[in-house]
Amino acid sequence: MTTPQGIKAVVLGGGTGIFTVLSGLKHYVNAITAVVNMVDDGGSTGVLRDELGVLPPGDVRQCLVALSSSPEIVRELFNYRFPQGAFGGHSFGNLFLTALEKITGSFSEAVHTAEEILHIQGKVIPVTTDNVHLCLKLKNGTVIEGQNSVDQSFFDVGDKPELFLKPAAKLNQHADTALRTADVIVLGPGNMYSSLVPTLMVDGVADALRESKAKKMYVCNLVTKPGQTDGFFVHDFVNEIERYIGENVLDYVVYNTKKPHKELLEKYAREGEYAVEFDSEVMQGKFYHAAGAELLADGIYQQNPDDTLLHRTLIRHDGEKLARLLCKLYFS
Repeated sequence: MTTPQGIKAVVLGGGTGIFTVLSGLKHYVNAITAVVNMVDDGGSTGVLRDELGVLPPGDVRQCLVALSSSPEIVRELFNYRFPQGAFGGHSFGNLFLTALEKITGSFSEAVHTAEEILHIQGKVIPVTTDNVHLCLKLKNGTVIEGQNSVDQSFFDVGDKPELFLKPAAKLNQHADTALRTADVIVLGPGNMYSSLVPTLMVDGVADALRESKAKKMYVCNLVTKPGQTDGFFVHDFVNEIERYIGENVLDYVVYNTKKPHKELLEKYAREGEYAVEFDSEVMQGKFYHAAGAELLADGIYQQNPDDTLLHRTLIRHDGEKLARLLCKLYFS
């Protein structure tokens, strides 16, 4: 297969979702930029934000590690989590980025220094450098503040949650340039309302996506989230994205067609999570091309027992399979 080594790819989002995309895509594309969500306030990141007043390092760290060409021991160091004590649950990489921000006085400079240390293949850019928080306004007027709190909130089936950023965040100029000059932009996968949508809500992101001449590809989630995306089909996820960026922007929608193992599905079902279904007929005639494939990783992700501050998903995309499909679509 012809590989797009010379193209400029941007991956937009946060969390473990884009870690998987970046880890696979770096074997096919040389010029990759990760534009990263900056509302994270859960786990180790949340503690550091609260206690030290720094910008959230967690999602940025994952992207740096994903794109790193350093020896494996160095990548493991940045992902190492202290098992106990005062640093229990914290990753070394989060603490490292926090220290760099304090030394340089700039989160962007901290990320740039980490890029050099980790010898990353590409760039990692915060979508905004504003100290911003995700908020949810309920029907009764109550406002829930903080990404972690929003992530744990429940919506009525069929509701379109009213989300906003506090304060309103401005798109990082470097991120704006990356989006507007990209050849391909990949959105997601990731938690819809606490990872991907907050990235899209940053002032300037939707405009940059609409005006960019890049091919735009959305990678749909593997499972639904209880209380938020219950019963969502692939096209429902797309509809929510279009609520924030407008219609007829996405060129491709990529989704998984392989069912996870029965035992794993049963485990997820007990927690109210189900494999995302797809309806090919509904997606026919859309502006975007729907591309389904078996994209599920064969193994089951095992959470680090020292990662005590967050619950991680067990079902993951196969980064290599996903990267190959994205490259194929780029040349289609």
